[in-house]
Amino acid sequence: MPKIQHIAIHAHDTDALAAFYINTFGRAEVSRLPAQDGRWRHFLSDGQMNLAILPGRLDRPEGINHFGFQVDDVDKASETAVKGGAKVNAERVPQDGRGNEAFFMDPIGQRVDLSAKGWPLTHD
Repeated sequence: MPKIQHIAIHAHDTDALAAFYINTFGRAEVSRLPAQDGRWRHFLSDGQMNLAILPGRLDRPEGINHFGFQVDDVDKASETAVKGGAKVNAERVPQDGRGNEAFFMDPIGQRVDLSAKGWPLTHD
């Protein structure tokens, strides 16, 4: 059964927001990757859920960018989403090497991420 395992938040100051979630809610940083603009992408976890703090565009509001479901088969889940009313087919964007990941827009336009491999929940 697909399960929500990932939430991504866009932030102007990714380091400060990551520190907030680490210090306030005891999240552990399981990965940190450089972004093209020199800021960091922080991946935090409690062992159950991955919280990504991603650099947001400075001219756009900060906040939730997308959430992700871990699924057995990305293509099949994408087809099911389209049949259920998703606005667009899933678009694959393997930016960080995980590979089997895709995004689509749900019926109200919320960006949703699908991954067969999931997101880091512990240190590598």
